[in-house]
Amino acid sequence: MVAPLKVGIAGLGTVGAEVVRLIETQARVLAGRSGRGIRVVAVTARSKAKKRGVDLRGVEWAKDPMALATHPGIDCFVELMGGAGDPALSAVEAALGCGKSVVTANKALLAKHGLKLAKAAEKHGGALNFEAAVGAAIPVIKTLREGLAGTGIDRVYGILNGTCNYILTRMEQEGLSFAECLKDAQRLGYAEANPSFDVDGHDTAQKLAILASLAFGTKVAQSAVYVEGISSIAPEDLRAADDLGYRLKLLGVAVRTAKGIEQRVHPTMVPKSSSIAQVMGVTNAVTIDGEGIPPITLVGPGAGGAATASAVVADIADVARGIRANPFGRPIAQLRDTKKAPMERHEGGYYIRLLARDFPGTAAAIATRLAEQKISIESIVQRHPNGGAAPSDGKAVPVPVILITYATHEDAVRRALAAVQKDKVISGRPQVIRIEKN
Repeated sequence: MVAPLKVGIAGLGTVGAEVVRLIETQARVLAGRSGRGIRVVAVTARSKAKKRGVDLRGVEWAKDPMALATHPGIDCFVELMGGAGDPALSAVEAALGCGKSVVTANKALLAKHGLKLAKAAEKHGGALNFEAAVGAAIPVIKTLREGLAGTGIDRVYGILNGTCNYILTRMEQEGLSFAECLKDAQRLGYAEANPSFDVDGHDTAQKLAILASLAFGTKVAQSAVYVEGISSIAPEDLRAADDLGYRLKLLGVAVRTAKGIEQRVHPTMVPKSSSIAQVMGVTNAVTIDGEGIPPITLVGPGAGGAATASAVVADIADVARGIRANPFGRPIAQLRDTKKAPMERHEGGYYIRLLARDFPGTAAAIATRLAEQKISIESIVQRHPNGGAAPSDGKAVPVPVILITYATHEDAVRRALAAVQKDKVISGRPQVIRIEKN
């Protein structure tokens, strides 16, 4: 008989407690699938007295994460504490240095220190598994690293943050403002008290950096990701998107271009016909475009205790089976450096919303500035306030003008709009949203 895999878990929050429960309740299934039993033999957390709804009788309580990571009685160290620094970093390094395998759901740790940790795993022979770090229950890490190992990847993009997708869904369906939807998301527990990490796009950027490394063989580098959040999105943008056949999503996009790997996070117009456009609420989705195959879209819960724990347990099962894949799909020495691609070089279609001053020559001035930058317009929509009726006080009211461009370069769009603003034919700041084609 093969000895059971002995597991130590650092962090017994919602996810950690659910991992303990799953290993207990699914013991027979896991043993059958893994070829050996899996047992939680030791744990650690900030509070030993806290009620967690799981039976920890017979499980050793380590005094701290480092003691657990170096415990001679465990084979696999499961890190569920979170955070890019200590104690998570030191504990994971220690476990790998002892030749133990590590399973983590910590995207921040991997985005900042993934290369160093992967190198330690490679040197000492343990596994470093992190399926739960991106998309929780969606098996996108395994798909990129193993399922598509023989396929060249052209683009990977997706909805990687449920909070932002929930807010944009509510704004679209109910015509609410960003502030109203954010407040409700906080009330329901979908958004943190300080939501900036999510709504400013940084959570998505960390996940995208990991996916880009797996897809393109580049070194994980969050600093190489261009980031914009969703706080500038207004209800009128969502209404316009709907009228024009698009839906608005916060996407993380990593794409192979002639100039290198472009990594970007920003609000994006996607065609309603696309798979990614159908993903609403807190759900996540990732689409992979590979050479010679139709796009593959993986959809599922991207957060939550049960979803994240299921991915953690699947990674533990891989350790029990003896699977030792390169953490980022290739030996560390083969991963290439990557630089932040200047967004000025980005090429694609654009949605532009302007508040045009309602007097003669405005439209001609805007058209001239666009033409100077060789920007071609696919469609133009003017939305006259009050159905075009003159205001009762006789004052001219700015007219919303929405432009959809054909593919052009971002620097051309920026130059054209800077000139339009200098001409003083529009009010306020133009709204610019990139369009991602199928």
